[in-house]
Amino acid sequence: MTNLIGKLFGNILGAIYGFTGSYGVAIILFTFLVKLLLMPLTIKQTKSTVAMQEITPRVNEIQEKYKNNPERQNKEIMELYQRANINPMAGCLPLLIQFPILIGLFNLLKDPVGLGAFASQAAFNQANGQFLWMQNLTNPDTILAILSGASAFIMQKIMTPKEQVNGQMKMMTYMMAGLSFYWGFIFPAGLTLYWTISNIFAILQQVIVTKPLKAKFEADMKEASKNGKKNKNKK
Repeated sequence: MTNLIGKLFGNILGAIYGFTGSYGVAIILFTFLVKLLLMPLTIKQTKSTVAMQEITPRVNEIQEKYKNNPERQNKEIMELYQRANINPMAGCLPLLIQFPILIGLFNLLKDPVGLGAFASQAAFNQANGQFLWMQNLTNPDTILAILSGASAFIMQKIMTPKEQVNGQMKMMTYMMAGLSFYWGFIFPAGLTLYWTISNIFAILQQVIVTKPLKAKFEADMKEASKNGKKNKNKK
């Protein structure tokens, strides 16, 4: 499946290169295209996360109340999900869908010729010339590795809610930044370029799209909860 996705993306990347004439620019535009296509999944995941956060206090109450009765506990929690119109697996679905896409992209940028982005190795060699300060996008690049690590660090910091900032989350932030930095030294610069642009896109998306949407979803959930209590009191 990931090879099929890789070949599909290979054709798209090849078409973008044919339009721009620059392999580096093609990777950047391709990255933005993929991220835009995945944005509906991101919005769905954000909505699901907000909904789950809204009912977490009630879930904790049920868990405490029925801690000695797991069967009743599960029943009450599932009924709570149904009343709130929440699917607890909805937040996982976008991640599961994105995983094979990410693997396909990884394979494509490691082997652009084999997956159809270029007709031959000679065509790829011709395209794979200097881009910005880099001699080519096949070899690892130190500056790009640093940018990759820095962008991953900023992305993790900005995407982690303040109430969740603890020792474990801080460790995760440093680990992701460290891995991105390390990968930049061992993977082709083209792949690191994709990863860095993805991080930058995620930062912009969080500031411009996700945070305002999250605030709206939270306001909607509170309004719905308030209306639900009013209706209950009327009865």
